[in-house]
Amino acid sequence: MSQIRLRTALATTLAAGLAAALLAAPAGAAVGHVVQPGETLWTIAAANNLTTRTVAAYNGVSEDSQVVLGSTIMVPTTAEGYAALQAAGLAPAAATTGAPTAEAGATTAEAGATTAPAAATDAPAPLGHYTVRAGDSLGALASGSGVSVEAMAAMNGLDPAAPLLTGTLLKLPSGAPAPPQASAPEPAATVVPEADPAPTAATVGAADIQSVAAAHGVSPSLAAAIAWQESGFNNGMVSSANARGVMQVMPGTWTYVQDNLADRALDPNSATDNVHAGVLYFKRLLNDTGGDETSAIAGYYQGLSSVQSRGMYDDTQRYVANVQALRARFGG
Repeated sequence: MSQIRLRTALATTLAAGLAAALLAAPAGAAVGHVVQPGETLWTIAAANNLTTRTVAAYNGVSEDSQVVLGSTIMVPTTAEGYAALQAAGLAPAAATTGAPTAEAGATTAEAGATTAPAAATDAPAPLGHYTVRAGDSLGALASGSGVSVEAMAAMNGLDPAAPLLTGTLLKLPSGAPAPPQASAPEPAATVVPEADPAPTAATVGAADIQSVAAAHGVSPSLAAAIAWQESGFNNGMVSSANARGVMQVMPGTWTYVQDNLADRALDPNSATDNVHAGVLYFKRLLNDTGGDETSAIAGYYQGLSSVQSRGMYDDTQRYVANVQALRARFGG
């Protein structure tokens, strides 16, 4: 067996062995793993869909450290791992506008927008993410992306008639050309448009997500895997593409789900209702793909029309592979 295949087999075995412990852990909490014979930081990280650097930073050791048989290595959530990387100076610090973070539910008085907490690590960057530079306008960005101003505003929860603030996080259509100013340095402070769903200081557990998924006829393990990949079950997460909450729901998607798929009014401040919105949207993608889970997962990340017209991008393929690998944690 080649070294690569041996590592893959070992990582798969470790993932299966850790599944029960991970499912029993409190939501959003790191999990202790007792080092077994032959394990390294690399195999432990790989089995948990994390980088060696992330696990090392969280445990306060170097990447090339040798783990000791019988010792305990803490395996963080993606959000916890990213925070550790930030603290170690290995990842950019979350940009702020000098106001409390979105996780505290506070708003920036001058900008009228919440600040964005850091995105999860070890996941592909959101497609179409863009931070507004000085001189950008919503009209020019929409025109360059081939969509109407109204469509761009609706997807991002913006008032099309209001000034576009420098530093605003935007989602552009997947596959759209980079805006002319994309090569310019990003603003030091980022702002999140005030729109539903709201990022709130809450987490949910795997069982909560699985219960919502089962109620809507969606695979519980698949829904939990998507939620973990997207946010680490953290409802305070805001991506660099303006997606929010546990399921990383865009404002435009939230409105679509509320108007077309939900059978009741969803609470934009509720972590559980963020899960409901994401699960309902994913169920629609499953219906639109004839139950093809791979295509539906790709559509959740890239946009289904883009997947159908352009095929899966490389980072979409990585996203799909990550989600499918994570299912072992949540019952397969």
